[in-house]
Amino acid sequence: MHPVITLFAFTGLLAAGKGLDAESGKPPAAPVPEAAETKVVSVTDFGAQPGGSALQTEKLQAAIDACFLRGGGEVRVPAGTFRTGGIRLRSRVTLHLLRGAVLRGSRNPEDYFGYLTDTVEPLDPDRLITASVGRPARDPERDNAFIRKTGNRWNNALIRALNAENVAIVGEEGAMIDGSDCFDEKGEEHYRGPHAIGMHNCRGIILRGYTVTNSANWAHAIFFSSDISAENVAVVAGHDGIHLSSCDNISVRRCRFHTGDDCVAGFDNNNVEVRECELNTACSGLRFGGRNVLVENCRFFGPAKHLFRGSLSPEEKRTGVASPSGAGHRYNMLSAFTYYSDFSLNVRELPGNIVLRNCTIENTDRLLHYNFSGNETWQKNRPLRDIRFENVVASGVSMPLDVYGNTSTPVIVELKNMDFTFRKGFDAVSFIHACNYERIALDHVTVRGAGKAPLIKTWSSGKVELKDVKCDIPEDRRVVPAAEKFYSRPI
Repeated sequence: MHPVITLFAFTGLLAAGKGLDAESGKPPAAPVPEAAETKVVSVTDFGAQPGGSALQTEKLQAAIDACFLRGGGEVRVPAGTFRTGGIRLRSRVTLHLLRGAVLRGSRNPEDYFGYLTDTVEPLDPDRLITASVGRPARDPERDNAFIRKTGNRWNNALIRALNAENVAIVGEEGAMIDGSDCFDEKGEEHYRGPHAIGMHNCRGIILRGYTVTNSANWAHAIFFSSDISAENVAVVAGHDGIHLSSCDNISVRRCRFHTGDDCVAGFDNNNVEVRECELNTACSGLRFGGRNVLVENCRFFGPAKHLFRGSLSPEEKRTGVASPSGAGHRYNMLSAFTYYSDFSLNVRELPGNIVLRNCTIENTDRLLHYNFSGNETWQKNRPLRDIRFENVVASGVSMPLDVYGNTSTPVIVELKNMDFTFRKGFDAVSFIHACNYERIALDHVTVRGAGKAPLIKTWSSGKVELKDVKCDIPEDRRVVPAAEKFYSRPI
């Protein structure tokens, strides 16, 4: 039984008060007047105008700063397209995109460094946001200190929040945050630009009602934060839909992710719910790791509506081309759930108690990809203890469930009330490839479209429980030791 995840309450979002200093966490030196009531300002009051080619960055920022210095409140963006570089959201400020409001990011990556000259909450660009990551001396991969460095360009975003509390971005019908596929040859993989929304060290985050499109890197990049609610948010094209790492108390509900990269991603996350979401991608529906994770009433489906942008040519990346068709462009959905735990960050608790319940999964290459064999950088930190699929209908799958655990922490995988169908022409594929497992339990599971390969191929001993399993594979071929060496194609 999955434990009840207590939903946190967001309070004081628009309450009066004083902002926290970006580095010390203490009130700023400058006096901040107490607000007697919620403050509402419009960006047009500070000279921001929609349309045209001029960036409105400074005017948008001025509206946010004024609201913050008055103790917090709401900054409204009216209908129209406002071109902008990077802006910084602050404590107790709600950025409210009214109906038809569009924030369109600059395609010049140098327009996203405004925080370096921030006088309201000054930042030390060389300071690490968190302490050093403890990684094995013999594993230099994925150190990635840049993730934790305030002033690194990888952390740039169209909307950024640092060391803030009670912040919100809400949108009405037609509200959009457009990253413009900003190309950055100095960025990740020599083409990815700023994230659409980036948040570090924040508490009390509300994201609701808007669409992110063409994000130059992740649509939402959230680290070291807690009490996060994303609801009725859509992400179209771009890269990861929402990527959270080292975060606690997360609710993602009724969101639509049609992405080129992972829909919901990240690791070292505790107390997470993903409910009633639509996940369509050219990578993984979830590339995720954490403890107490519930995924419920979600639909995963491929092929992707938008390609994985890494498959574009250098010129296509530079020009920000939309999703083309043709050879060499990848649209297949790799996996519904891929485990994630690398050495870029510490993992505070043993990952496990992950449950996928009442979900439909269509046309993904894999249903589950957990490969702790050592050939994947992304799965090398702390291993997964247990995962459970319950009341799941999966169809159009072409590869086995990878269940490769760790010798010191053998994995437990439970499948209950599952209807599973292989893609046509893949009847020679096993249902599960398993190694270093404590227990694999199939209870009321139907596997269709298989028959020429064992149901479960094993590379180690462990307990296998089969109860009311229906398939065309004879009893003596249900669990068979593998003769060949284990190999799983990395994702």
